[in-house]
Amino acid sequence: MNYQTPNWLIILGGFGQIFTALIYPWIRHRVFDWYTDVKQLKPLNQEIAKTYGRYIQGLNFAFGLIAILIPNDLKNGTNLAIAMTALIGAYWVGKVATQIAYYPMYQIPQKTIFKIGSYFMNILFTLFAIVYTWLFILNITS
Repeated sequence: MNYQTPNWLIILGGFGQIFTALIYPWIRHRVFDWYTDVKQLKPLNQEIAKTYGRYIQGLNFAFGLIAILIPNDLKNGTNLAIAMTALIGAYWVGKVATQIAYYPMYQIPQKTIFKIGSYFMNILFTLFAIVYTWLFILNITS
């Protein structure tokens, strides 16, 4: 059976990834009070933490743009499609695994908006992991 992932699903995932990139600074600031914690680090470690935060934000945005602009290229079975979907899928599977393994040990603020947001973001991360891992599997089997 030759199943094709619909472009709308890939593009939806792309918009979701851009959303995560855009909302990321707000979450760090409002939910986690991240900047207060970072200020307690030595200056070099502050810059390293900020740089990794920008990497995460940049990757989410870039993955989203790729999905929105060239969804057909992500499912055409070429070596590049295989590599990109493997990278994006592994990135989001790793994010979901990290969420499950480590984040339950920590408390997020108990405001309703943060609780709902937490569930929404976890659903998004899981959707990304499924969609892009599924694309990878379809690419290697085509």
